[in-house]
Amino acid sequence: MVKIAKLLQGYQDFYKQYFVEQPEIYQTLVRDGQAPRTLVIACSDSRVDPSILLNTNPGDIFVIRNVANLVPPFDSDMSHCHGTSAAIEYAVKHLNVENIVVLGHSHCGGINTLVSAHKHDHTFIDTWLNIADTSEIRDICANHTHEVACNLCEKEAIRVSMANLMTFPFINEAVFNKTLDLHGWYFNLETGALEIIALDN
Repeated sequence: MVKIAKLLQGYQDFYKQYFVEQPEIYQTLVRDGQAPRTLVIACSDSRVDPSILLNTNPGDIFVIRNVANLVPPFDSDMSHCHGTSAAIEYAVKHLNVENIVVLGHSHCGGINTLVSAHKHDHTFIDTWLNIADTSEIRDICANHTHEVACNLCEKEAIRVSMANLMTFPFINEAVFNKTLDLHGWYFNLETGALEIIALDN
């Protein structure tokens, strides 16, 4: 219960800051609606909260978080659930974001699982990680030690997600028309460094 109490105290601090000391911030967001200029696709890892990492204010960024910050390729089969794709569509077509950042990080548990090639009877996780099971990833795993492979695959997974973003027709069109830019960033948990990851090596 102590940890829950800490969260509730955090809420009280948040409430004091944004509804007592600076009420105009949320009043504006309620009145005018949200208008973030950037979509951040980040990992669910508790150590890499993009709002904290990028020191943003409420309303600054639209955030999608999932295992290993992965983006599936465009799929028109509506018999499946497409939570990440739906959020991407909303950000690009309705919020008209100008940037999409795929934010990966070191020591990613999802990528570690992928590199280890362990099947943990995690039906959803194993299926999800198949998004990053590319020939490039397999080559990396075959030719490097586990630690090096994890580091390289974490960065390669960012490129996979960026490439998959370009399979969405509305993203491809926006990038072509220069109304949308794609960015790959890699955060090192040990050093705090932020590395730019290009789509092409």
